[in-house]
Amino acid sequence: MKIAVCVKQTIDTEAVITLDADGQVVTDGAALIIDPYAEFAVEKAVQLKEANGGEVVVVTVGTQDDVPAIRHALSMGADRAILIEDANIDTTNPLAKARILAAVLEAEQPDIIMGGYKSGDTGQAQTLPRVAAIMGIPQVGWITGLELEGETALVDHELDDGVERVSVALPALFTAQQGLAEPRYPTVRDIMQSKKKPIDTKDLAAIGIDPSLVGPAAAQVVVKSYALKPEREGGRIVEGDVPDAVAETAGLLASEAKVL
Repeated sequence: MKIAVCVKQTIDTEAVITLDADGQVVTDGAALIIDPYAEFAVEKAVQLKEANGGEVVVVTVGTQDDVPAIRHALSMGADRAILIEDANIDTTNPLAKARILAAVLEAEQPDIIMGGYKSGDTGQAQTLPRVAAIMGIPQVGWITGLELEGETALVDHELDDGVERVSVALPALFTAQQGLAEPRYPTVRDIMQSKKKPIDTKDLAAIGIDPSLVGPAAAQVVVKSYALKPEREGGRIVEGDVPDAVAETAGLLASEAKVL
């Protein structure tokens, strides 16, 4: 069995995010880690390999700056990695990344494709569903459980008010939600061994992608800028008799909070 896991590198979720004058997230000097949702997927993929045999391949669209995230996945137990790096790629465009990942994955022919249901930085949750659509394979998102029965996967799909069990024929694509698997802490030995595992770096020509399909001009949606959430303000205590307090609270919710 071959399992491919799509990963990316993001700013540490515990780090303080700052924006530049153009409203873009400042990454220079920031602590960068493997995306937490992708890390859940890597852990589950490695568990499936340990239980059933096979191979785990990590796939990333990015630059050499993303190698630490790739090495982290390799230290967790993935076997090899593919990095697609090309100056013509618009890495902010989910459609561009989906086209690239689909081309690589179609060549690899994995039984299972996994990744995070969203990334911890932009949170767009678009890339991997687009990959499944391009490849014409089924996909299930927000999964918190995954078991194999022959050529079928039984997955737990998180809903707003519960969980549903879905049976899916392989090959298929799954996106991980928190709770799918608790990521392991690689040992020093694991980290040292990961440095010997291959990272195959490819450009667009190597995977047969026309640069015009993955450049800025191909973007259908463009994010102009980001803004930080406003600081939370202290709450208000409404005092008085219950009928008067309820009426005043309702008025404040309508006039100030704008939620009614």
